[in-house]
Amino acid sequence: MIDELVTAGAVVASCGAVYAMAAARVVKQYERGVVFRLGRLRSAIRPPGFTMIAPGFDRLRKVNMQIVTMPVPAQEGITRDNVTVRVDAVVYFKVVDPADAIIQVEDYRFAVSQMAQTSLRSIIGKSDLDDLLSNREKLNQGLELMIDSPAVGWGVHIDRVEIKDVSLPETMKRSMARQAEADRERRARVINADAELQASKKLAEAAAQMSDTPSALQLRLLQTVMAVAAEKNSTLVLPIPVELLRFLEKGQESPQLEETGHRDGSVVAPEPQPRGMPAVTEPEEAERGLRREPRAEAGPQTTTRRS
Repeated sequence: MIDELVTAGAVVASCGAVYAMAAARVVKQYERGVVFRLGRLRSAIRPPGFTMIAPGFDRLRKVNMQIVTMPVPAQEGITRDNVTVRVDAVVYFKVVDPADAIIQVEDYRFAVSQMAQTSLRSIIGKSDLDDLLSNREKLNQGLELMIDSPAVGWGVHIDRVEIKDVSLPETMKRSMARQAEADRERRARVINADAELQASKKLAEAAAQMSDTPSALQLRLLQTVMAVAAEKNSTLVLPIPVELLRFLEKGQESPQLEETGHRDGSVVAPEPQPRGMPAVTEPEEAERGLRREPRAEAGPQTTTRRS
């Protein structure tokens, strides 16, 4: 009798141990447990730690509550300004309601991925190329709003969306490179012109200052000679002031004007005066208003002889 009781107790203990092992579950810290009893959802969400379920009646599904990083495959589209581009992005999301993530959608990861791809294509068609390249922050916010609107009903919260890369055709890359080069050249020319303007103003001020003191010009000339000679050059360049050349040119023109009356040095012979008329100079002719008329050609003359 005692042996039978011991055997029965051992069997009950074994069954209890097997039942406890079948009912025991462990939920990790970053997970939550959703229990279905006979196909119906239990309202209580199992927290992290050790928990028990009714084996054969309950079914426990664990939902990861961590932030999921999901890359969005590159989507090819045409922008609003008719440029073909390929854009890829990355989505960061997490589950905020485990029950809705299991019940409302079959696979919330796949649903978020498809919604991200369609939203990315829609953003490409509504944006210009300049916005995709320079104004990404605004596009990221719009893309996040487009994905987060339907994901709220799935118990999923979109943390952020980032556009990773924008691939352009080679022809567009070359065009943009030429545009950037032309813009840089334009700015370089403007800067050089501004520098020339400032330098000319400073040189004009320096020239006005040196004109008051001629010795300053000589000192500047000596400084230039010293700077050239300091480099140990075999050729020494002495600049000659332009004013000196003009003075020498005027000195050569003065004797020629006195001798010939013309700057080019040509001698003009006086015009012959007709006989019987006094010589009239050009000033007197201009005052009297005389005009020279061509002489009439002498015609044939006939002579008669008396017999």
